[in-house]
Amino acid sequence: MATNITIRDIPDEVYAKIKKQADLHHRSINSEVIVYLKKLVQSNRRDPDQVITRAKKLKQKAKGSLSMDEIQQAIDQGRP
Repeated sequence: MATNITIRDIPDEVYAKIKKQADLHHRSINSEVIVYLKKLVQSNRRDPDQVITRAKKLKQKAKGSLSMDEIQQAIDQGRP
């Protein structure tokens, strides 16, 4: 079942951009906003905790590690 909402105090410049996009896509403003909302909730943004967990696992798999001094030496190599 569809639900209705009311959005108040939309800045004029935001409304103008949505209206322009709706016109370009031959949609109503309402339909354009629904498209934006669907894209927002269906985005592939990852959970930060999952990203950190994966990074830690990859770090454990990496062979060896460099100290900050070793990294700086590698950066500085070949520089005057």
